[in-house]
Order: sequence, then C-alpha cells, then structure tokens
Amino acid sequence: MPPPPKQKPPHKMFVTMNSLRNTTMSVDDNKMYYEVVTRYWHPNLTKIIKHDFETRELEPLAEIEGIRTKEPKVRFGGEKGEWVSASDFMKFDQDEPGGTIATGAGVEFRWKVHKGQLQLVRADDAEQKPVVTFHPHRRHFWIFRMSKHAYFEIKPEPEVTEALDRLVVSYLLVERRRRRKGIRVVRYVS
Repeated sequence: MPPPPKQKPPHKMFVTMNSLRNTTMSVDDNKMYYEVVTRYWHPNLTKIIKHDFETRELEPLAEIEGIRTKEPKVRFGGEKGEWVSASDFMKFDQDEPGGTIATGAGVEFRWKVHKGQLQLVRADDAEQKPVVTFHPHRRHFWIFRMSKHAYFEIKPEPEVTEALDRLVVSYLLVERRRRRKGIRVVRYVS
C-alpha cells in the first residue's frame, strides 16, 4: 500500500517594502505577483496591478482611493468598475484592526490578530486555523537595514488561491487601519 500523499508546502509571498502605497508582493517563481503603486502626481490613488503569468502582461486589478483617510473607496475592474466604500467591501471590527471579507464564491474570511500576529481564517471554521499568516520584516539591531523581508505564508487551498486578489486588497485596508490605531504586530521567536 502506498503512503498517503504529502501535503503541499505553503506558498511564501514576499513583501519587498514596508510601505503600503508602493511595494510588490510575489512568490519565488512569480506565479503570484502584485504591484502596489501610488504615483506622486496622484497621491490619493493607490493602484494594485497583477502580473498574468500566462500572457506575461500586467493587468490593473483594483484601485484604492484615499487609503490614508478614514473612509477609503475600492474599485475593481479599472475605469469600468464602480467605487465602493471600504466599509461595504469589508466589514471592519470595531475595536480590533481585523475585519471580515466575502469572496465571489460566497466564502467568508476574517483578518484577526492572534498572539501579536496578523492571520486570515475562514469565518465558518470552528478551530480558527489560519490559512494566511503575515510575518513582519526584521531589521538588524532593530534600526538598520532589513535582515528579513515580510512575507505571507499562504496555505495551498483552492478557496484561498482563487480569492487572493480580494485578500491582497483587504490586507492593505486592514494593515492601514492597524497602523493608524497603533497596534503592533510582533513576530515571536520560538
């Protein structure tokens, strides 16, 4: 009898910079690649661009208007899409920096901070097992250059990889809210 199949290892999506307005998020083989860009001539508009690995083209995915304000707006689909307030796109928690987001397939995910670490869990999961975990960057002696870049540890589940576009946009909104409230995310070393 053959041994049971091994589980696929989680994807590591690295975040190159600590900025929420200008950064890239990608895995090692660039099959999942996102650019977050805010141009200096449009300082209130942040664009999220996705790299299509098959056609090797950059496609506009979403836009966030007023990411630094209290009421940002989100638009998917480029110029043809319509603006939706961030509170309609995502249900934010009152006291915590997390929130709940529904995907197109009807699956709900929830961002939460657990033991100082930002995690994404399925809203209907009783065990609250994280499907995406954010590991923040590290610096040499806490002040110098980065010794390790921040990254997302993404479980290779089909619901998560299909909803990754919406999850990237929701992460930007949750992280901006967390930074505005001053709640720290700490990486515990075990």
